[in-house]
Amino acid sequence: MSQWIKTDFGPIAVLDNHDPFPNTDQALIEPNGLLAISDTLEAKKIIEAYKQGIFPWFNQNEPVLWWSPNPRLVLFPDKLRIASSLSKKIKKNNYEFSINKDFSSVIKHCSEVKRKNQNGTWIDERIISAYSTLHQLKFAHSFEVCFNNNLIGGLYGIILDRVFFGESMFHHETDASKIAFVLAVQHLKNIGIKMIDCQMKTNHLLNFGAEEMPRDQFVKLLSEYIKI
Repeated sequence: MSQWIKTDFGPIAVLDNHDPFPNTDQALIEPNGLLAISDTLEAKKIIEAYKQGIFPWFNQNEPVLWWSPNPRLVLFPDKLRIASSLSKKIKKNNYEFSINKDFSSVIKHCSEVKRKNQNGTWIDERIISAYSTLHQLKFAHSFEVCFNNNLIGGLYGIILDRVFFGESMFHHETDASKIAFVLAVQHLKNIGIKMIDCQMKTNHLLNFGAEEMPRDQFVKLLSEYIKI
């Protein structure tokens, strides 16, 4: 059974690899969604977390932090919005789109992206190791965009049944991550994905048609869409 520690914001569960996650309604209000901490990050635990609407997110030199924010940002592939300028750019240029061609490079490039208001990267060796294992197990997938044989953008995430859990993206040329995202969403729609978990609200994703929903509604949809 997991232990709990008191913080200035409220209690947080301390988990080992055998402890179940607490119910998501026990997540803190502030910081929004913080639910539990653990010392290790294992592939099996990540899958268990995603099925319940929980994901790992932490900085270097921190323990593993598990989150389930409320509300949750999601994108339904049928509602994808593409700006006309971006659509023209995709059609005009001869981009090469691939899937799982170079997962290791994609996650490495994502780890090197400088994020606003963040020191260092949250994609450290623990994340890279765990998600590389998930890639070998065919849960984690990468999407790449190349131009003139150069990798210019991409993203990676987890597929569980009919849900894609987006993790991170990068670009080395203007709009390359947007192009990768659009092409990935179109592919995911074609293979039967019903919902894309975008985790936290950003204007970038809202512009693509993502929307917020209450956490309990999100968790309910997970139970409908994930049967594995």
